[in-house]
Amino acid sequence: MDKFTVHSGLVAPLDRENVDTDAIIPKQFLKSIKRTGFGPNLFDEWRYLDVGQPGQDSTNRPLNPDFVLNQPRYQGASVLLARDNFGCGSSREHAPWALAQYGFRAIIAPSFADIFFNNCYKNGLLPVVLTALQVDHLFNETNAFNGYKLTIDLDKQLVMTPDGTSYPFDITPFRKYCMLNGFDDIGLTLRQSDKIKTYEAERLTRMPWLGNRVVG
Repeated sequence: MDKFTVHSGLVAPLDRENVDTDAIIPKQFLKSIKRTGFGPNLFDEWRYLDVGQPGQDSTNRPLNPDFVLNQPRYQGASVLLARDNFGCGSSREHAPWALAQYGFRAIIAPSFADIFFNNCYKNGLLPVVLTALQVDHLFNETNAFNGYKLTIDLDKQLVMTPDGTSYPFDITPFRKYCMLNGFDDIGLTLRQSDKIKTYEAERLTRMPWLGNRVVG
């Protein structure tokens, strides 16, 4: 996955509490066995006026003009501002896939559902927890100023506003290490590839029958 070090990006405000994973990526899109192509269907039932289906070309689908991500001022947003309990509902990993493939690198909210929170880290999407008062301020600023951007410095664990205000956030050392270096679970394992190869070679020497293949 991509490393996360310092990111500056346009903010999109999703002013809703308890946004569940079925709203983030509706159930019909879970049929895909691929891990790609979910971005066009992020918040599908809110973004479009028709019912989306897997494999459908979303280019010419009718857009809901009232939904925040369809407003011109938020096109290209890479930081999502949300309310309490974001990512609740089912444990589908497709939710962070869809958010990341749309273009979001970070989500800021007062709280997240636990499984969604963990899935974000595994997919290079940084969930940032700030206080409700801080999030309120960011919503006010985002709504007031067209082109409002935030800078998120993971190493310093700071969210920085255009006026120089900084909000610190917490992250465990292990998660921080993985995000800074771009390591998902597979990446962490592959760091030990030389040891794995050595072990497999030694095991095959001791138990050569493991190398036999079934033919026919």
